[in-house]
Amino acid sequence: MNYYIIIPAHNEEAFVGLTLESIAKQTHLPKKMVIVNDNSTDNTETIIREFANQHPWVSWTTISSDASHLPGSKVIQAFQKGLALLDNEYDFIVKADADLIFPINYFETIQTHFQTDKRIGMVGGFAYIEKKGEWILENLTDKDHIRGAFKAYRKETFKQIGELKPAMGWDTVDELLCKFYNWRVVTDATLKVKHLKPTGVNYNKNARFKQGEAFYSLGYGFWITAIASAKLAILKRKPLLFFDYMQGFWKAKMAKNPLLVTQEQAEFIKKYRWKTMKEKLF
Repeated sequence: MNYYIIIPAHNEEAFVGLTLESIAKQTHLPKKMVIVNDNSTDNTETIIREFANQHPWVSWTTISSDASHLPGSKVIQAFQKGLALLDNEYDFIVKADADLIFPINYFETIQTHFQTDKRIGMVGGFAYIEKKGEWILENLTDKDHIRGAFKAYRKETFKQIGELKPAMGWDTVDELLCKFYNWRVVTDATLKVKHLKPTGVNYNKNARFKQGEAFYSLGYGFWITAIASAKLAILKRKPLLFFDYMQGFWKAKMAKNPLLVTQEQAEFIKKYRWKTMKEKLF
């Protein structure tokens, strides 16, 4: 199977070289990879250019987006710029961050999953962060969720879900739409990806409301948003984030922000979320 990788990168001079080298060492290389240098002011572009010069399957481009680092919209807009430079001659496509180290067999294993079951639409491993000299699971989400830092999509699935949406919540709505269209989402615990920079470290203070807005845009409704907000605030060990998330939800609701999904999809998502919550409780 052929696969493409798109890597948005913004001021990642400390990490991007390690990410690229880990991809170059893969047992199954991508057919094409595009790195999108998004408004970097450090040496990111130099590192990318030198790497691309050494590998014919790598290309890169530079864009100048807004300097603010709000989750979701900025990174996916950069991803879309990279996607526009690629053709459709791939079997699966990967969105990856520029601060990762992949195990050497990562993409060969991803390919095996896709080949084993034609109903698998998305596959990913797990993120590990370094604490006190040890690599531990970055436990911010359920074990059946693929982190936004490394998403692999079967081409048919990618097209059916409408590709990636440039808004916070993109890496949740993609999986929910997979389930809506009856695709399987698979996580593989044997694939341990080193996440070199903690999630959200660059988000500015305005981003704290965005999570609640994202819950609204997914069609969660008040009670599911409240439960999801409480859970996430506890996982982040910052209980007061709950109130920021709920404020974001109410702001979006009062403004009547558009949803990322159709009404039919929103109803499916609510039923699915209630079902999974009940299964975990009972």
